[in-house]
Amino acid sequence: MRIIDKTPFQNEKGEIDLIGRAQATLKYGPSWYPEQSAQKAVIAQLDRLFEKGYVLIRNFNLPGSEVIVPMILLTPSGVFVIYVTHLKGFYEAKGDQWNKIDQGRAAPAQRNLISITERLARATQKYFEIQQIAIPGRVEPVLMAAEPGLNMESLRPIIRVVKSDAIAQFASTVLQTRSILRNEQVYDLAERITLPRVDETAVAAAPQPAQQKPASRARAIFDASPSPKNTGSQEDISFAFDEDEGASESLPPGLLRSTANDSDSLPARRKLYMGMTVGQWIILGVMLLVGLCVLSIAVAAIYYYYYILNPI
Repeated sequence: MRIIDKTPFQNEKGEIDLIGRAQATLKYGPSWYPEQSAQKAVIAQLDRLFEKGYVLIRNFNLPGSEVIVPMILLTPSGVFVIYVTHLKGFYEAKGDQWNKIDQGRAAPAQRNLISITERLARATQKYFEIQQIAIPGRVEPVLMAAEPGLNMESLRPIIRVVKSDAIAQFASTVLQTRSILRNEQVYDLAERITLPRVDETAVAAAPQPAQQKPASRARAIFDASPSPKNTGSQEDISFAFDEDEGASESLPPGLLRSTANDSDSLPARRKLYMGMTVGQWIILGVMLLVGLCVLSIAVAAIYYYYYILNPI
């Protein structure tokens, strides 16, 4: 299986170091890193089950929007949007509801993962329509558990729900479904998704600055305003997250990329330094200082034990 990883804060080896983890925690919240670990565990399983002709796009930010899709699985038979959860405990997937079961009683969970996954699929479908990307059928939403400790009771949920011990069964079902696309078409589809096209008529119509040499074609494409027909606007793609009151607040960290850290939308008093605000650097500094204090105490304790209490 071909994996296209768009996860932020990763180094060249695909690892998230301590600094990257701290930055991501400040930006997306404490649940972000466990979510990424859960994704890696599921991807490792899918990678063993799917071979040629299958592509997985991870943490893809839909262009023209703030929506980040955790996993898009492209297969010869269809397209799946997969949200992997790291939760443990007892939950109930009933219709469009996601309930937490405590002492035999079901109550709405803090975040409705059923609704979130379904809306992620709709936003992805909208992006395909704006980009005029043809896919077999419609995007199918899938909620997938990474932890065996998550017990999900399914009562006719509106999306597909897959337990951790049923991932192989899910893959087997996908493999047995009649293929509509050839392997090469799946790879082309992945390229169309990750490299959205621009309207060349808009490029040709883009005015050139006065008293300057004509820009190269590549530069013109970069500078030209994309056509709404091809790229859409943030409102066009994010519509699925605005239908329900308070929908954006219910999203897990990282599904909506925060614009509060974008330099073009910040007041002058909140300039970015190496991708972080002053407040975030202060918090990061405090975290590092606490870590150094803990390390110093540990070293002092070891020294006291071996060289003071038990001298050689």
